[in-house]
Amino acid sequence: MTLTEQIYAQALVLIRDLEDADRPMLELMCRSAEVSLREKLRDGITPEDCKADFIAAASLYALSAMSEVETGALPEQITAGDLTLRRSGSDAAACCLRYQAELMMLPYMKDRFAFMGV
Repeated sequence: MTLTEQIYAQALVLIRDLEDADRPMLELMCRSAEVSLREKLRDGITPEDCKADFIAAASLYALSAMSEVETGALPEQITAGDLTLRRSGSDAAACCLRYQAELMMLPYMKDRFAFMGV
């Protein structure tokens, strides 16, 4: 079983009720999540080094993407100069899934600058 297939299987366990028509979209989101997470790994770390966390996090990323697609949380405005992005219909569940995936993968990811609460 490939890594993508394992991510897809994990996502199916988490989502439970998925219509047959939505399965190709979930497979696509799982492949995308795998590639995205793989690129964020620190140098020298492979998905196999953190396999259980990688599969779980990628499945959460895929499900968050599916949730955003289903709720239609599309950008209203995108500006390249001085970077502006406004979005309506933000999906709290998708944000929560993505946050949990990031927390899970934090020990394996490249260093990133982040503001912490004061």
